[in-house]
Amino acid sequence: MNRFSLEGRTALVTGGAQGIGKAFCEALGQAGAKVAVVDINGTMAEETAHELATAGIESMAIKTDVTNEDDVKAMVSTVTKAWGTLTIAVNNAGMGMWRDGLSMSFEDWRKIMSLNLDAVFLCMQSEARVMGEQGYGKIINTASMSAHISNTPQNQCAYNASKAGVLHLTRSLGAEWAPLGIRVNSISPGYTQTELVDKLLETPEGKTMLPRWLERIPMNRMALTEDLKGAVVYLASPSSDYMTGTDLLIDGGYCAW
Repeated sequence: MNRFSLEGRTALVTGGAQGIGKAFCEALGQAGAKVAVVDINGTMAEETAHELATAGIESMAIKTDVTNEDDVKAMVSTVTKAWGTLTIAVNNAGMGMWRDGLSMSFEDWRKIMSLNLDAVFLCMQSEARVMGEQGYGKIINTASMSAHISNTPQNQCAYNASKAGVLHLTRSLGAEWAPLGIRVNSISPGYTQTELVDKLLETPEGKTMLPRWLERIPMNRMALTEDLKGAVVYLASPSSDYMTGTDLLIDGGYCAW
């Protein structure tokens, strides 16, 4: 079991202040890693980092706009200056949007692509420059089951396309950077119960969505963030050292129909 240990490892998680990202921070810390909570909301990042520290996990908060290249470079530099190295990077920051393809503005399209795909590349590039010099590193991207399917009943073509881009970026750079000792993999969650999703499901439109989602999930429930923790620890640990360019689909069987 010691091959699942992250003792001596350092990690950063973008979008780490809440939801899936916060669960990833907790899991990596519980497995022994030092964790940098990265988020555009600096106050929430500080609160999450404080919670981790209270639980005995060495942590820090870094306010970062991951769509800004200078911010991303500063994020990686902050971690390496504080802890000397960066061994695990989880690129989780993202957003969703329900828009019909015919009425969606190009501004909304670009907003999704900028955060969900462009920012992932910027982060990966800066992270890999450090990891490549070390000869070792783990990059884990949050994709989505929406990278594999076209969701229903909501229309979200931009989100689906952005996550499909993350999936293929993971494959492409997983292969390209393997000789550098960098492993690149992704996690594709299905519908997951988070604070933001709960608020969405309280809206009139959201209330019509949930029964439709559940009837298509063989396990008949949404994921909890706890359901994703094991995957991120596995991909961050030496147990997955022979794995790169691969996606872990965790969707309660949704895509198995």
